[in-house]
Amino acid sequence: MEIRMPQLGESVTEGTINRWLVAPGHEVKKYQPIAEVITDKVNAEIPAPADGRILTLDVPEGTTVQVGVRIATMQAAGEEPVAVAAAASAGAAASGAGAAAGAAASGARAGVVGGAPAVATGGQPGGAPAGAAPAARGRYSPAVMRLAQEHGIDLSLVKGTGLGGRITRKDVEAFIAAGGAAAAAPAAPAAAPVPAPAQASGTAPAPAQPGPVSTGAPVHAGPVVAASPVQAGPGDRRIPVDPVRRRIAGRMVQSKHEAPHAWTMMQVDVTNLVRLREQVGPQFKREQGISLSYVPFFIKAVVESLKEYPILNSQWAGDEIVIKQEINISIAVATEDALAVPVIKNADRLSIAGLNHAVADLAARARAGKLTLDDVTGGTFTVNNTGAFGSFMSAPIINYPQAAILSFEAITKIPVVLENDAIAIRSMMNICLSLDHRILDGLVCGRFLQAVKRRLESYGPGTINLY
Repeated sequence: MEIRMPQLGESVTEGTINRWLVAPGHEVKKYQPIAEVITDKVNAEIPAPADGRILTLDVPEGTTVQVGVRIATMQAAGEEPVAVAAAASAGAAASGAGAAAGAAASGARAGVVGGAPAVATGGQPGGAPAGAAPAARGRYSPAVMRLAQEHGIDLSLVKGTGLGGRITRKDVEAFIAAGGAAAAAPAAPAAAPVPAPAQASGTAPAPAQPGPVSTGAPVHAGPVVAASPVQAGPGDRRIPVDPVRRRIAGRMVQSKHEAPHAWTMMQVDVTNLVRLREQVGPQFKREQGISLSYVPFFIKAVVESLKEYPILNSQWAGDEIVIKQEINISIAVATEDALAVPVIKNADRLSIAGLNHAVADLAARARAGKLTLDDVTGGTFTVNNTGAFGSFMSAPIINYPQAAILSFEAITKIPVVLENDAIAIRSMMNICLSLDHRILDGLVCGRFLQAVKRRLESYGPGTINLY
């Protein structure tokens, strides 16, 4: 049985093997973590797809491979002994790139990013069928695979509603609710869900099964971070780029390279919002146990404005634009050495208090490194509170493949000329929007910002319910 790099979140095309938790010869149980993987979105564990014994580890620790690439092989319980393909073990691959380079390229998109050694991609000695290219498979998330295995579902029977036809967990749950699992279950062996032939040639279902290739969203391929030589001077320090920083760098370059950014800003008078927070904040903390921040008010204004201008809640998909049904707000959370972007699902259904709790929970778990895959997937629009750092203007990079990102800057008291030409001290804040100019133009973005501004300026004592 081949174990492949799974799809670790929407738009994630690769992952880095941070650490192997098993070694060849180890007996494993189904769902037992066998490896730690780092992506640009989250650190995750890859579970064993079945009970059995690990045969080979094909990718060295620290290596980045694309989704669908074989990373290990195992012999499932009840499976005939497998003549392991000439896949380089982790140690062998680490010791010689030449051996890996000689591996058969059964996955056209398989590869390594960032100049790491090439790894075997499932090539079989003697010639595996070229048509069995596995790299285009592997579009199922771990949650989808787990549900499919638990209910004996043939995922080829499930209609995907995700981007590019990708099958989501909701699709599988709907399939089960519709009785699909009962119909599909008898076909699946009870003990060995993936009874692959001993000389499997890419037909054995693996954790990352081939799914429909995204029809539109540009696929990241090849290195995106060029290694340019830098002359270090006396006393300079060199800090090795860890996998997380490499992933962040790659995603930022990808977003700037593929999404033509434009930028616009508007100034908002939040004097009444400041008064509201000062008025109800202490009581809120006593009752709820957490401080009331400005962020939930920002998110509330955004989600209501996205309903008014849904084109900003969309994604570029090549020959079409996908307007997302759900409003899932990604929030940028800075940790000591990285940036996490967890997601508040269906944020438009939450009250101010609910949003405040959601933000506090996700931020705490992001800083503790306890986010799950589900926490960081499915975002449709990003809110960035750069004002927390004292910034009064910023030009954020779009959280690819979303259409836009909105930054809320520091609230500062400044003298303002009012409509009656009087001068008053007001609490002012800039809101800065970066937009994908393939999808959005200045007119709709200006109207969207005006809608956010109008709502923020309407929030004040007696004008908005926290619950």
